[in-house]
Amino acid sequence: MLTWGGRGVPARQPRAGTLRRVLLAAGLAVLLTLTGAPARAADPGGSCPPEQTDCDVWDDDPGTPGGPGGPGGGGDNGGGGNGGGAPKCQWNGRAIPCYNEVLGWFNNADGCYYKLAEPQDEAPPGKQWYQLTCNGGDTGPGSMRQELLDAPPPGYGAPPDPEELARRALASISLLPPRASVAPRRSQGPGLVGLPVWMWASPGEAYFGPLNASASDRGLTVRITAKVDRIVWHMSDDIDVTCHGPGTPYRADGPRAGLTSPDCGLDAGYPRADTYQVSATTFWTVEWSGGGESGVIAQSRSSGVIPVQINELQVVTR
Repeated sequence: MLTWGGRGVPARQPRAGTLRRVLLAAGLAVLLTLTGAPARAADPGGSCPPEQTDCDVWDDDPGTPGGPGGPGGGGDNGGGGNGGGAPKCQWNGRAIPCYNEVLGWFNNADGCYYKLAEPQDEAPPGKQWYQLTCNGGDTGPGSMRQELLDAPPPGYGAPPDPEELARRALASISLLPPRASVAPRRSQGPGLVGLPVWMWASPGEAYFGPLNASASDRGLTVRITAKVDRIVWHMSDDIDVTCHGPGTPYRADGPRAGLTSPDCGLDAGYPRADTYQVSATTFWTVEWSGGGESGVIAQSRSSGVIPVQINELQVVTR
């Protein structure tokens, strides 16, 4: 695979003849000028990544960035998130709080929350009655019972876990997937081999950060800051372009019309004619601190797929 920098400079420049260079230069401004169309959402030709329902695909101007959305858009769900270590407490594959002020402390071994029963019934010396709420806290029929135990289960009475609070804070915000745009755009026809390609995504805090949140439990407060480190554009099976910002939208009447992108593009263009499937992934770093501890939770969000058709430049001779 070829890895390209933010300016789309390849590790090895392709060779080109003099005639080809002249024709490419002449055709560049004309082709890219055709891409100055109004914003519109992609038609059904775009697609979301597997198991992600909140992706955005735009093959024209991405429009105005949306707000951060409601709770639950961040964390380990809804966008290909990569956790910095597994959550401490889980039930049926989902993270749950290790402590609930009503239910008590969670035991991963049996999927039940434990708390001392109040009032206590008669019990032999050294034993206590515990109220159990099982099935990950589900209070449906049959999920609650009392047990007489010699000692509480592992984890009972543990103080708040700072990383769990960090994940709780992360779940309260939305890290939105990038709204990907490219030029040339499929709505304006195919591009040509060897011509520059521009890529950009919607800017804004919800798409690139920084976003801040906090969560508190039993006197401990953990604060997080989430921001995008990089956006990786998957241009083809063997070409990825890494940029360190949302990029610059292409404008047919702008100062760089017909030129390469100033900060996020495939400068040398595609090496051969084909229909390429382009997508973008933002890589977030979520830094947290609290209770004398700190750490990082890695997350990622992916756009849908944009088909980009590239044709050969036709040379007419007499």
